[in-house]
Formats: sequence, structure tokens, C-alpha cells
Amino acid sequence: MASVEKMPMLQEGYEKLTAELKALREERPRIVEAIEEARAHGDLSENAEYHSAKERQGQVEAMVGDLEDRISRAQIIDPTTLSGDRIVFGATVTLLDDAEKPVRYQIVGQTEADAKVGRISYNSPLGRALIGRKVEEEIEVTVPSGDRFYVVEKIEFI
Repeated sequence: MASVEKMPMLQEGYEKLTAELKALREERPRIVEAIEEARAHGDLSENAEYHSAKERQGQVEAMVGDLEDRISRAQIIDPTTLSGDRIVFGATVTLLDDAEKPVRYQIVGQTEADAKVGRISYNSPLGRALIGRKVEEEIEVTVPSGDRFYVVEKIEFI
């Protein structure tokens, strides 16, 4: 039997997924009503409202299935319970780039990643390069904009 791969995520990411799933489940009855209303208009072959509602129903069902799968495989990690001298999922790291400018990232799950706010996925090129590293280790990572070099300055579990 195939093993189910757990998806690490923070509590915040888990709550976001469950809220999204709840909203989609609440949309289901409205879609059914739209289909019934469109069906009442007669000829389905040229009924744009009917086809649009059916298409939305398919999208919602696919999204519900995907969210249910992710939630069932969720492994919630609380970074404040972690410790150690190596970078792991949930750690917040301060890096020095090649210009010695500090940059700070938290290693999070794929659904929580947003580099603009300092959250990178453990599966991203930089995230994979950071996992398991210690303070003062040098890291070279190839990203779409080219090769980047960093030095790990600080590891926090906050």
C-alpha cells in the first residue's frame, strides 16, 4: 500500500485551508440553485447560464477534493516548540547576502509561502538549500535571477 506523504504546515496555514474549504462547501448549494434555475429556462444546448454554472460546479468540486486531501495530510508544526542549532521547517532564519545585507525568512509549507512577507516554502530552491544548515554556514543557491550566496547569521524558533 502506498504511504501518504504528510504536508508540514503552520497552524495559520491549516486554518486558512479549512476556512477556504468551508467557503467552497457553502457555495455548493448556490451553484445547484443556479443550475436548477438555468435548467428551467429550457434548451440546455444554448443556455450559457447553465453551462457556466456546471463549469463552476466542476471547479468547486475539484478544489474541494484538493483541499480535503491537503487537510487530511496536514502535519501541523508549532515553531515555538522547536529548538536546535540547525535550520528545520518552521525556523526563522536571518541570512547575510553577498552585500552583507540581512534578509529574514521563515521556512513554511507550500500553501503558506509568500516571499514578499518573508515566508519561503521548504520546497523552494532557497528553502531546500537552507534545511539542515547551521549558523555561519555558507549557502549557494540557483534561483531564476541567477546564483545567490548567503551566510546563515541567526536561527530562531518563534
